[in-house]
This record gives sequence, structure tokens and C-alpha cells, in this order.
Amino acid sequence: MRLLVCGVRGSTPAPGPDFIRYGGNTSCIAVLADHDERPRLVLDAGTGLGQLSKAFAGEAFVGTILLGHLHWDHTHGLPFFPAGFHPDAKVTLFLPEQGEDAEELLGRAFSPPHFPIWPRQLGDGWSFENLKEGDHELEGFHVLAREIPHKGGRTFGYRVSDGRSSFAYLSDHSPVSYGPGPEGFGPYHEAAVALASDVDLLIHDAQHTAPEFAAKSFMGHSAVEYPVGLAQLAGARKVLLYHHDPPRTDDEVDAIVAGFRDNPIAVEAAKEGVVIQL
Repeated sequence: MRLLVCGVRGSTPAPGPDFIRYGGNTSCIAVLADHDERPRLVLDAGTGLGQLSKAFAGEAFVGTILLGHLHWDHTHGLPFFPAGFHPDAKVTLFLPEQGEDAEELLGRAFSPPHFPIWPRQLGDGWSFENLKEGDHELEGFHVLAREIPHKGGRTFGYRVSDGRSSFAYLSDHSPVSYGPGPEGFGPYHEAAVALASDVDLLIHDAQHTAPEFAAKSFMGHSAVEYPVGLAQLAGARKVLLYHHDPPRTDDEVDAIVAGFRDNPIAVEAAKEGVVIQL
């Protein structure tokens, strides 16, 4: 299984020379089976989704997009995805089930007067579905969806496996919603541990540093220390810090990673355009 990192920022894109090495597009990870030339499963549809079209070289996307939740930084790429507009495209878009029609729910912010088109105008090949918590078989992968705390709407974290390798994806996570936990960054609650248990790679929200956290935790994100502690508890073999704060420069991200140089579990920061082989 391979992962194509298409977008790594949280909240809003970060253009400019201070964000070149890690990238400025918002959340999007594409997943390829070992035999695939192009991805069929995509996690989140931030502005990084537009970058994914480069992998299709003018061909159509046929596959599934899983949204972790419906905030703008995870949906802004949907109308800017050329591979999804191809006449032969077939796109199933799943979002966390929350008691409403999926297309109508997405259309609350993705429709006039907030946006020029409605979701159904993305193309005849698009369908919009609710996803329930639990185990799913999608595009040849086993996907576990679990609800995790995050401010402003139901949010899922995902665990994806091909039977040989696995990764967990918790792009937006506010464990402090359940209390301070052992270090003040939130408890290692059951859903988070289940998603991260024994994975090869934990991709996790790391928007805030520890000194920032007290003042910014109300925004619904994690401190960088939380995924490292979660990985150690759950047996994850590597941590990829994700959902970088928009003003966090490349040099500042470097400094965060350097602080974990001696950690027993490898810690890296997500970089746009990187292909990860699991």
C-alpha cells in the first residue's frame, strides 16, 4: 500500500515562500494498492485534492472519497478536481452519518449564494452517501470508521488496511474534549486507541505546540505531543504530524520534528507531494 500526500495544512491554505518544503494545501491523502497505477481511495477533499489530478494525467478518477468531517478545509477541493469532472469519472463521496441526507448536508455551504454550484453539478458520475461507524470494505481496503471528538459537527477517524499494512488517519482531533488526560492534552480514549493500535503509520492532527495549547485548545485540535503519546500506548510504529497550523513555517515545523529526534518511535511531519510506501 502506498500513500500520496496531497495536502497537509489545517484550517486554511498557506501560500508563500515560508511554506514551500512542507506545502500549503489543506487535508488530502490518496491511497493506492500495490498493483494500482492511480489511487481509488482518497481521505478528505481539501485544496490538496486539486493536486491529486496530476496523478491522473487527464484520465478519470474512479473511486471513493471519504470525508472525515465537513469543515471547509476538508471540502474546498471538491469543485477543483479535474479528474473528478472527466466524463468517465465515477466518484462515491462518503461523509459521517448525522441523520440528514448526505447531499443536502454538503450543499448547505457548497451551494448558492455561498458557492456558484450545487454538489450534484459536479457531474453525473458523482454520488453522495452517509457512512456509519464500524467496519467497511471500500476499493479493496478494509476501513474502520470511528467517531472522534472535534468541534463543530460529527467527525470520523479512519484506519485503513490492505491485509499486510495499515495506517490510521485522525486529521482533526480534540481529545481534551474528554478531559485533561495524563499530560493535559486529552485522554487516550478508546476510539483513538482502536484506530491507532499496531498501525504502521499514525497520521494525526498536530496543529498546536504545547505552549500554544492552553490558549488555542478551544479550536478543537491536538497538541503535537498527543499523537506521540498515543502511538507509544497503542503500538503504532511511526507518527506523521499532520494538519499543520497555517502560519507554521517550514523552519518551525523542522524545529518541532527535531524535538522528537530521540523519541523511541519515529516522528516526521507530513510533506505535500511525498509518496509513502507501507
